[in-house]
Amino acid sequence: MVGMERAGHNTDITTARKMGLVTCRRCSRVWPGETQICGRCGHHINSRDTTSLQRVWALWLVGIMCYIPANMYPMLSTRTLMHVDESTIVGGAVELAHHGSWGVASIILFASVVIPVAKFIAIAFLAISVRRASRISAHHRQVLFEIVEYIGRWSMIDIFVVAIMSSLVQLNALASITPGTASLFFALSVIFTMLSAQAFDSRLIWDAQARVSRSTTDSPTQKATPQK
Repeated sequence: MVGMERAGHNTDITTARKMGLVTCRRCSRVWPGETQICGRCGHHINSRDTTSLQRVWALWLVGIMCYIPANMYPMLSTRTLMHVDESTIVGGAVELAHHGSWGVASIILFASVVIPVAKFIAIAFLAISVRRASRISAHHRQVLFEIVEYIGRWSMIDIFVVAIMSSLVQLNALASITPGTASLFFALSVIFTMLSAQAFDSRLIWDAQARVSRSTTDSPTQKATPQK
């Protein structure tokens, strides 16, 4: 984008489409507007992804559906000679906190609860904001989209902890730790939310902002026109 709107400034937004250019979303190479295949990476190029929002909502819903059982079923199953202990994500974090591991418990809660929920809210807000007027500027929404894309990979930290503990604590008949059912649902939820964020075409943010700018500039003209 050229001349992107900053918060509090009403400037004309000059898009690549207006300049007769199109960008490859895979490698970010800029090509003439009529280009259909990227000469660098071979990715299909289009000026706008017309099915972006449909795929965003579909993947978002599947991610929500996987996240609910991820918090209901046990994430870890600890087997010893005396008993079997199964704990959920929140239950495991609370147990770690009771044993004094506040740092680890905080990291697990932040990565397994706060980040996924914040991602669901952010993706839904971005998808709605391109259809309805939003008080948040296009620049801030673009930054929000980039943050969601960046932090998506860190949501898998809980799965990494389970995998490490499962591989380290294997004492045959004495004790063992195995991943629970929730680990599969949680991994699927993270994958689908990452795909949902990647399916979102951020250029729609600036298209929506351009429509709002045109409507605000046309309103005074319509009011100034004398009625017959």
